[in-house]
Amino acid sequence: MEFTAKTYNKETFQNVQCLQQNLTDKEYTNCIFKKCSFNNCDFSNSVFIDCLFLDCNLSNTKVNNCGFQGVVFGRCKLLGIRFTTIDELLITWTFKESIIMICDFGDLDIKESKFLKCEIKEVDFINTNLTGADFAGSSLQICKFHHTNLERANFVGAFDYYINPIDNKLKQAKFSYPEVLSLLDTFEIKVEF
Repeated sequence: MEFTAKTYNKETFQNVQCLQQNLTDKEYTNCIFKKCSFNNCDFSNSVFIDCLFLDCNLSNTKVNNCGFQGVVFGRCKLLGIRFTTIDELLITWTFKESIIMICDFGDLDIKESKFLKCEIKEVDFINTNLTGADFAGSSLQICKFHHTNLERANFVGAFDYYINPIDNKLKQAKFSYPEVLSLLDTFEIKVEF
């Protein structure tokens, strides 16, 4: 499919297969993307408002200066994306049951972001403001949290995370047992029951 228009409103895109296409400078409002593949596509300078991505593959996409406002990614695959270059003024998003691997969210102000029941692996959250973020039920294997603001963040049901409580802000963050014990790993202490 060719995306020739500059703006798309209330459209549904299903089973679209794009590979290495230039999809820059577009605006999508109230659009639904179902089972689409955008491998290695360039979405730079595009804006997504109140859009839904379901079962989509967004691996290695470029998102320079993109805006994501009210966007939901459900059961999507996001691999190798540098979110560090997005437009921070337009960020409200939710990731549900998605695979997020080898992505970089470093240095972003993405308060209240939701990562629900996701597989998050080798993702960078260095110097990121995740105040009030929700990681409920997510796996966070080999993710980097360093100088990260996780105040009021929800990690209930989350697992496989390593967060150094000395290097990160954790005031009023919520954790569940027994995973919360991983916060003690930094101190190399033993807990016996």
